Amino acid sequence: MTSIELMMEEHKKILRMLEVVRRACTLFMEQNTINYSDFEKMVDYIKNYADLHHHGKEEKFLFKEMQEQMGQMGTNLVKHGMLVEHDWGRLFVSELLAAIESYRNGNTEAKLDIIANAVGYTAHLKRHISKEDAVVYVFAAQKLSQETMERVDKLTDIFEAEAMENKIQETYDSLLTELEGKYL
Repeated sequence: MTSIELMMEEHKKILRMLEVVRRACTLFMEQNTINYSDFEKMVDYIKNYADLHHHGKEEKFLFKEMQEQMGQMGTNLVKHGMLVEHDWGRLFVSELLAAIESYRNGNTEAKLDIIANAVGYTAHLKRHISKEDAVVYVFAAQKLSQETMERVDKLTDIFEAEAMENKIQETYDSLLTELEGKYL
């Protein structure tokens, strides 16, 4: 499997978690109760699987090569596009965590911030994933040399092997299945 194929497979898992997040927000809105533990698990998945694991590969390997090999076009697409969107997602998550803590401390108005940031994140990431799958990855595969893509694939394989030793994939696949069982 190429690095791009792997990242697209990871996108499918991340999209599944986004559905869990939306459903958890719907239940919070309807029932006026929050399962803090489940929201913390969702944030854990987002921060450690979607961001550190998945975005980590994109940023360290594929996007780095795109910026180095494609000149201004690659820089514009990555630095002024994809990386900005990654940071925007991180802002949603940071604000979500702050809202959860505020709600836990008795600020009932923070319920709105929890839902707004969680749902905002899901909408943002869905658009981001669609753009990567349909445009960015296709563009990279067409414009980067075979040698460069092979280097990205090799680095991705090493990254994945280290993550497997640390049970990253197993842990987050299990967490996704657990939360889907509760919310979908």
